Amino acid sequence: MPLALALFEVVLALHILAVVVAFGATFAYPVIFTAVTRADRRALPALYRAAHAVSRWVISPGLAVVIVCGIYLASKLEVWSSFYVQWGLAVAIVIGGIEGALLAPTERRLIEQTDRDVAAAGEGQVVLSAEHDSLFRRVGLIGALMDALVVLTIFFMVARTGG
Repeated sequence: MPLALALFEVVLALHILAVVVAFGATFAYPVIFTAVTRADRRALPALYRAAHAVSRWVISPGLAVVIVCGIYLASKLEVWSSFYVQWGLAVAIVIGGIEGALLAPTERRLIEQTDRDVAAAGEGQVVLSAEHDSLFRRVGLIGALMDALVVLTIFFMVARTGG
């Protein structure tokens, strides 16, 4: 097997693996958040911190790997003018922007608000504030939008739309 072919296959595998690692957990977030909210609201600040850490230390670096591998693959195949390549690059840039400009600050505010809600409850039942609910909905909506973009991009890549 020629080295160039082997390198291409390794980069393709890394590209796919980076998408799975970077975004896989985000598809489970709605179930995880619902289960923890029902089981123990006092655990929500820790859960939100964990999700924020995943954004910072898994999603963002994973997205960088997706972009670098995608650039190599598009160059190797000479398909830069194909819709699926243009779409994928645009979505990667949009997701990176959403992560940095919208999601990360909103997640930090959600953590702070949930800390306040838990502290305000003292030893009693935790009642989540309207601000918590608003921030939680915003994070959920942003996450659902990003997940939809990932799914659509996978479809376009597999179908090689416009290629």
